[in-house]
Amino acid sequence: MLHTSIPETEAHLNAQMRKAYIGFDPTASSLGVGNMVQIMTLLHFQQSGHKPVALIGGATGMVGDPSGKSAERNLLGEEELRYNQECQQKQLERFLDFNCGDRSAEIVNNYDWFKEMGFLEFIRDVGKRLTVNYMMAKDSVKNRISGEDREGMSFTEFTYQLIQGYDFYYLWKNHGITLQMGGSDQWGNITTGTELIRRIDGGSAFALTTPLIKKADGTKFGKTESGNVWLDVARTSPYKFYQFWLNASDEDAKNFIRIFTLKGKEEIEGLEAQHLLDPGMRALQKALAEDITTRVHSGSDTSQAIQASGILFSKDSTFDSLSKEMLLDIFEGVPQGTMSKTEIETGADIIDVLVNSGFLPSKGEARRALQENSIAVNKQKVTPETKIDASHLIHGELVILQRGKKNYFLLKCI
Repeated sequence: MLHTSIPETEAHLNAQMRKAYIGFDPTASSLGVGNMVQIMTLLHFQQSGHKPVALIGGATGMVGDPSGKSAERNLLGEEELRYNQECQQKQLERFLDFNCGDRSAEIVNNYDWFKEMGFLEFIRDVGKRLTVNYMMAKDSVKNRISGEDREGMSFTEFTYQLIQGYDFYYLWKNHGITLQMGGSDQWGNITTGTELIRRIDGGSAFALTTPLIKKADGTKFGKTESGNVWLDVARTSPYKFYQFWLNASDEDAKNFIRIFTLKGKEEIEGLEAQHLLDPGMRALQKALAEDITTRVHSGSDTSQAIQASGILFSKDSTFDSLSKEMLLDIFEGVPQGTMSKTEIETGADIIDVLVNSGFLPSKGEARRALQENSIAVNKQKVTPETKIDASHLIHGELVILQRGKKNYFLLKCI
């Protein structure tokens, strides 16, 4: 997980308990799996005997960090940022221990020390400490003003590194924090902080970064076809969250299980050996998905996700044991149709259901499929004489139709 660090950082951490912080962007009401690297960094830091601090960027969220960005972001108001901060704090509390004495995790918001600071005060006390040449040399600035984006960057974004640098100075001076950590794209912003500490008070501070996570196929980590993978259950369901990790490639799973779980070296190598014996069983991906889904959500959510993940390949009818939301997640990508709930409750011929729902194109096709014994309703084989009635409704409104092993259809009765 280590990318680079300022010289003597390791000796600094080995000497005694230290305080370190990582900043989180509050522009969304939920953290995503992309933030998990930094959450795990703070967790490891705390478990190694130190005090972790999460900085929610209430002030910097109003400006926008240009690091790794090709265009300027939309800025949010204070009320929305405060709401996002509260939501993110609840998520961080699932990982870090906020009640363990001196090492208790802490959350700070940089809006609290910036809200009373005026522009003139800032440029007088902070802006004069660094030259434009120093700021222009940062990759986050050079990449924006020399790239294809001829619009360049605004003065607002140009000053971002000063604001983040002042965060480090403020926390160093007032909270005794001597180390800032973050992704490798934050190196320039972090070292601006160490430089301000040196130039303003003649102090010393340290920096440590982690590699940016990339998937083996070159696609962006934390993204799916439907968008970001969030830690908030309302944005990404436990089933979809579990599937994200379960569908990792073998190469990615070897990397992810080392970063996103607390499993030891021997256990991970044992899982890798087990995986090699039968890659189709996906032992590595299952262990990864189970561990992180339980940590982010709960054991019961993980159990349901595991059960749901196997349901399409199971011969047993176990739909009733899954929540309606979970079922809709499972069958999100399959064809769907609707019928009158009253028609089903009074009893409908299976042939009419297959055609009227839109699953099969004609009654002749439906009869042939039934004669071939290839039609199942809620995983149970049916005959041409079968009636579909209220007893077939899952959660009072859903029916799962199936032809053969792989052709599913979700019927919603309304």
